[in-house]
Amino acid sequence: MIKRMAFILLSVAVMSVMSGCNYEQLVQQSDYDYGSRQPGDPKMIGAKAYGGMTGNAHQHDNAFFEYSSILSNKISSLNGVASSIVMLTDKNAYVALMLDWTAVGTKGSSGTEEQNNTGTNTGVYNADNGSPYGNGRVLISPYNSYFSVNDHHDLSPELKQTVAKLVRGYVPSVQEVHISANMEFVNYFNEYAKEAWGGRSLMPWIDSFNTVVKYHFAGGKVMPEPITQPGQQFLPDSNQVRR
Repeated sequence: MIKRMAFILLSVAVMSVMSGCNYEQLVQQSDYDYGSRQPGDPKMIGAKAYGGMTGNAHQHDNAFFEYSSILSNKISSLNGVASSIVMLTDKNAYVALMLDWTAVGTKGSSGTEEQNNTGTNTGVYNADNGSPYGNGRVLISPYNSYFSVNDHHDLSPELKQTVAKLVRGYVPSVQEVHISANMEFVNYFNEYAKEAWGGRSLMPWIDSFNTVVKYHFAGGKVMPEPITQPGQQFLPDSNQVRR
């Protein structure tokens, strides 16, 4: 709500002193717009900062991981991001994103509309079966939720570059930065974060963590057990895929 109000106030202020053309350019170069892909956009200046860099087949064999509250808060403050969870390892940074409506262009043209939020208008959680009950364990779900993107390749390159540059500015030594808004990925990271928030070691979770990141970023063949809807692997149906 605060980010949305800031966007409105900025829009009013800028429009009152600038021409329409200059205003459009200002918005496109800000973190309110990740979809314009215009030449000279400062978000895209410099080398690509996210994704695979080393070519190391064992890049995701992490020895340990830890939750970064500072980076999680910094990235959560970006427009277009409702919340983020950042984990740092001995090699990499991994960022789980939950998206909101405070910016445009966060998804690529081939992305999906994965959330069914019509239940908010009818007083139910699951608009498909009328159930009023949700899964309180998860951070993001298919119903009455902020937004996810199933395939990290469908996230805006401008958004990923913005996030990765922020991470590298705080942790320059990180080898790779991997970013996803996949529903299962976000909810697994939420489980790991709960352990960290509770002051418990994350080492008992390292095998689970490596399985999750390998599956999402390295074509891992072991599929993590579904936790968003236990016993059911969520995939967007044909009606949710953008054409």
